[in-house]
Amino acid sequence: MRLLLAEDTVALAKSLAQGLTEEGFTVDVVGDGESALHLATEVAFDVIVLDRMMPAGDGLSVLKALRKKNVATPVLLLTALGEVHDRVDGLEAGADDYLVKPFAFAELLARVRALVRRSAGKPSNVVTVGVLSLDLGARLVSVRGVALELTASEYSLLELLVLQPNTTWSRTRLVEHLYNEESDRDSNVIDVFVARLRKKLDAAGLPNVIATPRGAGYRFDPAAVPA
Repeated sequence: MRLLLAEDTVALAKSLAQGLTEEGFTVDVVGDGESALHLATEVAFDVIVLDRMMPAGDGLSVLKALRKKNVATPVLLLTALGEVHDRVDGLEAGADDYLVKPFAFAELLARVRALVRRSAGKPSNVVTVGVLSLDLGARLVSVRGVALELTASEYSLLELLVLQPNTTWSRTRLVEHLYNEESDRDSNVIDVFVARLRKKLDAAGLPNVIATPRGAGYRFDPAAVPA
C-alpha cells in the first residue's frame, strides 16, 4: 500500500516514515502543502496522512482542494488543535479520520490500517477468501491454516490484489502503488514478483488465483480459491 505523508516537522516525518515503511507501507514524504497537493493529485495513493499546519498551504486547504478535485483517497488529518470545533472543521472538509498530537505511533498505524480496510470494504484485519487468509496487521498469509512464506514484496503485491478482487491492475498501476517516487521504478519487475508469488500459491494448492487478462495486467480471482 502506498501512503503519502505530509508533515513539515522533519524529525517527526522521518520517524513516522521509518515506522510505516517497517510496517509494509510504501511512503512518500513531503513537507509543505503545495507539494502535498501536487503529489496527491498526480499519484493514486491508498491513504494520505496530512498535517494540518504546514507552510505553502495548510492541511485543511489541501484537503478541501483535493475533495474539490474529486480525489477520494482516505485522509488522516494530524493536528495540534484538539478542540471539538477543530475536529469538526477537519471532518467537514473531507477528512476520514483525525488524530491530535502528540500521539502514539501504534494508534496512528491502527487508524491508517482501518482507513485502508474501510476503503476496501473489509471490517477486520483478517481477510479470508475461501481457504486463503491474510492478516493485514501481522502481514501474514496462510492457506488452510498453514503459513505461506512470502517476501515483503510478494506479500504487498498479494495484499493489493486481494483487497480489490476482480480488479485488473496494469503493471504501471502496480508499480505506482508498490514503489515511491525515489525508487528505481521498473514495471518489468512486477512480472518477476507475480511469477514467484504464483509458484508459491500453486505449491500451496492455489493455482490460477492470479489471472492474466490478455495484455491488461493481473487480477485476483476469488472464484478460483477453494471454499
